[in-house]
Amino acid sequence: MRFLFVVDSVESPLAVNPELGRRLAACLAELGHQVHLLELWDGQTPPPAPAGAGTPNGVVLHDLPFPDERLMNQALENGSRQGSPVPLRLARLAIHPSAVGAAFRQLVLHKPRRVEDTRREIERLDAIYHFDFVTAVAAPYRAAFALEQAGISGKKVLWLLDPYAANRSYQAPGGWARELQLLRAVDTAFVTRQALSDYQQGPLAPCRSKVFELAFPALVPPQAEVLDPHRGQGPIRCVFCGTLYPELRSPEFALELFRKLDDPDLTLTMVGRGWEHFSRQAEAARQALGNRVELSGPVRPAHARTLIGQADILLNLGNTVDNQIPSKLFEYFGTGKPILHLAASRGDAALPYLERYPLALVLQQAEGSGADVVARLAGWLHQNAGKALSFAQAEAIFPEFTPEAVARRFVEVASR
Repeated sequence: MRFLFVVDSVESPLAVNPELGRRLAACLAELGHQVHLLELWDGQTPPPAPAGAGTPNGVVLHDLPFPDERLMNQALENGSRQGSPVPLRLARLAIHPSAVGAAFRQLVLHKPRRVEDTRREIERLDAIYHFDFVTAVAAPYRAAFALEQAGISGKKVLWLLDPYAANRSYQAPGGWARELQLLRAVDTAFVTRQALSDYQQGPLAPCRSKVFELAFPALVPPQAEVLDPHRGQGPIRCVFCGTLYPELRSPEFALELFRKLDDPDLTLTMVGRGWEHFSRQAEAARQALGNRVELSGPVRPAHARTLIGQADILLNLGNTVDNQIPSKLFEYFGTGKPILHLAASRGDAALPYLERYPLALVLQQAEGSGADVVARLAGWLHQNAGKALSFAQAEAIFPEFTPEAVARRFVEVASR
């Protein structure tokens, strides 16, 4: 079969959704399918090629750079309500004529270049290769809107890793009605198990026959880490790599617990986007723990893998909404390392999976951080640091999250 995947890393070159799209594309190519990948990128940070790209039977790469939208997003600060005053943002925008043009097309004409040019490129590639399936990986949704409008010969597929309308923490312009319109224009849509109920009832129910569950292809063997001659010596290293969001995924409970632990034999490292929303909490943690805590913005993927590889304990933060689960959790499972999960909700979607994992401790934020909770946490950390499952054991626990299993499910459903 012939596949085209469209992934979008313009706003966030290090985002996980494009990476999962690349991984599934590579796996389908390994299974013998003809796979093409159209990458929308920022014109500055070259996206990583999927495994096998450039080989005779690997993924065929195409790309569309959007430096004008990158400059626009930087000048306007992605429309954030916090940050610089609007006049200052507009002054920065005016410095770059291409960014002014991008803003005019997006904000005035409501025809973003990324949607228009992507649609044309999808149609051009389809006219050459005659794809059986064209898949837009979302969010972001620019590629999905381009696919919606594209005239192609094959089937249109949406892979909604972060559905807009189903996300209770925010709504896309037009919300449910806009997503229903999008669903009506495609043949198949894939969502996670946690989001599936949002498509089986309510405003999106008219298209429920098109929507199917698909797991994250996130359970992969840990990549070779940088060897640390001091590993196993000194403090127990607890590590979190991920994105923080106001009202969705907060570090406050984690920082509170580690402040109360105040254990000289523990260090806490938390890296990723979103710390600008929690600067006060971060500063309080630094003052309390000194050099035993490291809190920083995003790091390069290779450095993140090194941090995870050298960690003794992996920290996972639960979401406040019950219809989302971070794909990062399954990468953690793949390492076989002990996982401390801090749940912000009794209905946390991650809990059923953590129950299956023998090296997990779940603490509910509702339990608080009293002396009994802190003592239980301290005991677990010291008893489990250094333990690990093999990847084969993790794979046996979560077989549906391997890229191979996801690829087989994808083909089975899309070609029904």
